[in-house]
Parts: sequence; structure tokens; C-alpha cells
Amino acid sequence: MDAFRHEKIAVAVDFLIMTIEDDKLKVLMVRRNEEPFKGALALPGVAVAEEETLSHAARRCLEEETGITENIYLEQLYTWGDDCRRDPRNRVISVSYMALIPRELLAESIGKRVTEVLFMDVTEILSEQYKLAFDHKEMIAYGRERIQNKTEYTTIAFHFLPEEFTLPELQKIYEILLGKNLFKANFRKSIQDIVEDTGKMKKVGAHRPSKIYRRAEDFKG
Repeated sequence: MDAFRHEKIAVAVDFLIMTIEDDKLKVLMVRRNEEPFKGALALPGVAVAEEETLSHAARRCLEEETGITENIYLEQLYTWGDDCRRDPRNRVISVSYMALIPRELLAESIGKRVTEVLFMDVTEILSEQYKLAFDHKEMIAYGRERIQNKTEYTTIAFHFLPEEFTLPELQKIYEILLGKNLFKANFRKSIQDIVEDTGKMKKVGAHRPSKIYRRAEDFKG
């Protein structure tokens, strides 16, 4: 028997495009316009072409959905394939990726295979109210946990903000990602070495102007 003969297995890329809007962590969802799961909500994704790398397929999917491929946080999350029946058509192994993008940079578009594109609250989409296509709910839960964990020890939160921001804006992002309120003094002490003052000020409403900061050069990337 030929040891290299094997069943044809398809490989796909599924994408978690995450942003923060209305003080909520949100993920881009599409409504499928084809079987299987026609009419169901799903993460955007693409099949990996035979001579295409995973990273190229991921950037192709990201560009199709957002028009953005550069200067964003992009991470390969996990490979999903233990469930042989995760796709009712045939055996499909999916590699999930995550992109974190400030909402003002996103201009989502409706592709040929979907009828609707929308950003949905991650907490809401993970509730029992929604049933998603394939195993995409598990992917979203995994992505949320990854973000929450990395917020504790990396500068991942900065990728949800423009290059310049105020400390109250930054603290709010941390609170949304961690799911808890933070004491102002403790928070500012914890991030004092990873931000730098731009020398600019920002006035919002009737509040006193706030200093504008950016991420310190030593902590960019």
C-alpha cells in the first residue's frame, strides 16, 4: 500500500476581525448566502488555494472584508480539525486568524457569498441566543480569551486605538478587554513606562483638557 496515498482534505482560513465600538468588543460577522448554513451568521473565511500559503490566504481574506492588510495587528490563533464533521461537505481543517483594528479604519464590504456584514458584540454573539455556522462560536470564544490574557502582559490593547490617545481612552480599552473596572492611579502607574507624552492636549466637552499620549517607541510592534 502506498504510504503517501491519502484522502483529499481541504484547508480554510477563518478570520476574527475585532474592534471596539460603543464601549464593546465586537467581531465582524457575515450572513452566509450559500450552503451549508445558508442564512446563518459566520466568521468571514476563504479556502486556501493549492499553491497558496496560509499567510497569503489570510491577507487575501482580510483585504476582501476590510480593504486593509498593512500596519495592523495580525495573529494566527489555532488550527481547528479535531471534529471530522465540522463542515458537512467534506473534511475541512481551518486555521483561525485574528486582526485587531480601530473602528474608524474599517470600511467593511459585502462579498459575493454573503448577504450582510455587521459588527456584533462578542458577549452577545457568544450567548445562547445565537447559533453560528460551523464551529465559529468556539473560535470567537478562543479569540476573546486570547485577547484578555494578552492584555495582562503585552501592549495588545493599543491596537484598538489610533496612534495618539488620552490616558482615559486607553484605560477604557483596558477595562473593556479585561471585563473589569480599573483604579485610575494603579492603571497609570502600570503603563507609565509604555506611553510617552506628545506635548499636545485634547478637550472633550466641558471637561478639562487631557494630555495626548502615544505608545513609547521601545514598545511598538
